[in-house]
Amino acid sequence: MTSEREAVSGGLSRPGLRGREAELERLRALVGAVRDGEGGAIALLLGEPGIGKTVLLEETVSIARAHGFAVSQGRAEELHELAPLASLASGLLHGDPPLLSAGDFAHLAGHHDQRIWLVERLAQLIEERSAGTPTLIAIDDVQWADPLSRFALNVMPARLLTSPVLWLLAGRQDPELRGSGPCTTTVPLRPLSDAALAELARDVLGEDVSRKVTDLLDGSGGNPFLAAEMLTGIAATGADAAVPPERLVLGVRGRLAALGPDTLHFLRIGSVLGRAFRLADAAALCGRPATALLGELHEALAAGLLTDDGERLVFRHDLLRQAVYADLAPSVRRALHREAASRLVAAGRTSVDAVPHLLKSAEPGDREAVRLLGTAASDVLPVMPDLAADLALRALELVPPHDPDAFGVGERAITALTRAGRYTRARETGDALLARQPPLDVFARLQSVLGDALWHLDDTHELTRRSTAGLAVVTDPAVSARLTARQALAQSRGRDLAGARRTGERALAEAERAGDREARVVALWGLGEIALNAGDCAAAVEHHTALSAFDAAFLPEEVVARIHLDDLDSARRLLGAAGDTPPRPAMLMWAQGSLNLGLGRLDDAEADLITTERLEADLGVPANLVNVRVLRGWLTLLRGEREAAREHLGIVRAAVADRPNTGNHAAHQYLEALLADADRDHAAAAEHIRSIQRDHPFLRWRLLRTRFVEAVRIALRAGDRFLAEDLAAQAAAHASRNPSVPTAQGIAAHTAALVNGDTKLLERSVQIFLTGPRPLQLAAARADLGHALLSTGDAAAIPALTRAYETYAQVGAGFEAERVRADLDRATTRAGRRTATGPRAGQGWGALTASERKVARLIATGHTNRSAAAALVVSPHTVNTHLAAIFRKLSVNSRVHLTRLVLAEGAAGGS
Repeated sequence: MTSEREAVSGGLSRPGLRGREAELERLRALVGAVRDGEGGAIALLLGEPGIGKTVLLEETVSIARAHGFAVSQGRAEELHELAPLASLASGLLHGDPPLLSAGDFAHLAGHHDQRIWLVERLAQLIEERSAGTPTLIAIDDVQWADPLSRFALNVMPARLLTSPVLWLLAGRQDPELRGSGPCTTTVPLRPLSDAALAELARDVLGEDVSRKVTDLLDGSGGNPFLAAEMLTGIAATGADAAVPPERLVLGVRGRLAALGPDTLHFLRIGSVLGRAFRLADAAALCGRPATALLGELHEALAAGLLTDDGERLVFRHDLLRQAVYADLAPSVRRALHREAASRLVAAGRTSVDAVPHLLKSAEPGDREAVRLLGTAASDVLPVMPDLAADLALRALELVPPHDPDAFGVGERAITALTRAGRYTRARETGDALLARQPPLDVFARLQSVLGDALWHLDDTHELTRRSTAGLAVVTDPAVSARLTARQALAQSRGRDLAGARRTGERALAEAERAGDREARVVALWGLGEIALNAGDCAAAVEHHTALSAFDAAFLPEEVVARIHLDDLDSARRLLGAAGDTPPRPAMLMWAQGSLNLGLGRLDDAEADLITTERLEADLGVPANLVNVRVLRGWLTLLRGEREAAREHLGIVRAAVADRPNTGNHAAHQYLEALLADADRDHAAAAEHIRSIQRDHPFLRWRLLRTRFVEAVRIALRAGDRFLAEDLAAQAAAHASRNPSVPTAQGIAAHTAALVNGDTKLLERSVQIFLTGPRPLQLAAARADLGHALLSTGDAAAIPALTRAYETYAQVGAGFEAERVRADLDRATTRAGRRTATGPRAGQGWGALTASERKVARLIATGHTNRSAAAALVVSPHTVNTHLAAIFRKLSVNSRVHLTRLVLAEGAAGGS
């Protein structure tokens, strides 16, 4: 193979492709599959340093270019962990042409604090760029990827599996991409065989290989880079002069020994700075002007140890850098890293450059390191909270135990840990600081900052206790307001909601007097929670509207509050005005799903719920997992998919075991009740409802406000009239709190009618629901009215049942539609009026929902996810979720295949 021989002779950084024929063929086939429209794919090249990953990656890049791919190629670097998106951007900005323009990237960088939005926007841009051209995105040394790039690589490939995008990632270990599934090809690179080593030797030496050379090559362990290093030495000096060196530094120490001492010192300084470094930085660390290092630089270049890429000097292979770096004593390395950090700061460089060196060198008492680590933690907190938490903890470790600065540094660490979702560690860190008996004002501040972690740990008892303890000693008005606000938030989960409201109002007044933003946010949030738990929808809207006006991050809470008030039009407008960069996209999707449920758009609602769960999983904070799965379980029961509902229940049970808080437990009991009722175990179903009533009274308004009818039916089927009457009384109390909410009034009439067998009340509930926005509640009332009229032989049963049936069939609630149709069949003898929908098929075009068919047709006509979303007036997240379901149901794996199927369906007259 000519290219292989040229690759070897052209430079030691490409020691050839001998022995990699099978791996190369797999990659060649993958390139061809993506080019031919079989969808996106991921290839992982994995192996030890020097095993040939880079050579194979570059060869695949060449193959892709020859097949017409647009190529983006980059490399992650070990000391760039604080530079957000640096690893991915190294490729996206330097393709030919680049996948992203400088303007694109500048816009993205302006929103780097919104990880989900940034990744979604990146995916949209790549989708648009690859619409007419297959695309290869190659990242080498992915084990060094900065956290934001790693997050993007974990999320984006799954988003782009419907586009002709091939991801080629090379690294020392599996990056464990979530959601990659069957579209991932793992190519492990193992040591070369003896036969391949012999071929490599002939490529380099151009002659038959002697037994002595073969014996020497055994010392490479089958590592092609190390073998090539040895063969170069043999070619230069002869086999008799070659000495087998240690495996990891094969040939390097011998080469270093021939260098002058100043050049060796220069290389060692460079190895501390990283695989790629600036000459000016090395000169500063050497304490010499850059011009005085030209001799050393030329010698290092001539020895083949460094290359010059025009901007930086680069060790030709990371193994070479590691070999030089390994020759430094650990104490010398630490000292050089510390000096490097100081020099970089003195030269005006940012913490992105200095902090990686501090992490390798700082010792307790190093105040400059503490300051720089704290600054870096604050800088990266919005986009990389886990990294911020690690940096903040490291800063805290460097502060001597009795240093008063420990409390301020510790407070920042607690904040970072909480933002990263590491609530238990935040609590432990706070408790360790409190054990040092801080001054009283510091004690109060720490109790306040611990409040968020305690709330997320669902420990409202401890939150109340600590807030009270802080308030007993606090002198700062702002901290006092924060503590009072957190006390109100904790009390929102208790039984005395009137007292909680008074605490919240006092906290809001204190916050406004102190002019403290944090206290005002928490106070408004607490008041909104208290109102929702008290069933006062108007007050909830008032507080949440004020909160979202003050802090746009709380827009989803306002949307949900307006949905409870039946103000679905305002909720829709708010969601439409949320913009392209909402700060909490997962929560916003939850709000959108709640709106679609209210509107009876069950398919879109389910897509929203699936997207909510996916976005939360991406962030590693599954706050709504239980609620999402409970609602999805309810939706599957509406369709009659009982086994799917059991799967959702299994996930709910596991999640509740992991987070056994009050709200999760109540939602879990509700789904248990629905499934038990579907299985005709009415007694068990009623007991689950009783559990909600008995153990979690404050959740009556939040959980059952639109579910009272189902709960009353369960109680009546179980023969528990007392429970049914209690539920109906709660529905009536809820209606009295919300006289302007049609859903609350209609449900009160509906439940009372069921308990009392009152047909006139059922008619009234239908009339009330006709004034409201919720078709499912209207259909349920019509179904019960029709059933009641049917029992008396009243002909008015037919129109009531017909309209209920039509609504259920239209929204895809197949099980409910069939239940109503059974009554309708008894009410009429006109068989021609029976319009059964039947169950949906599990696969094929018939399995698609109405929303999925719209999406499929738009994508087939050339729309991107983003433009399809604009056409349908939904979120691109929702389109992505629909598209994943479409591909699964149609058994296709690319947009090309989907287009063919949609065109064929159209030719066949499919609907």
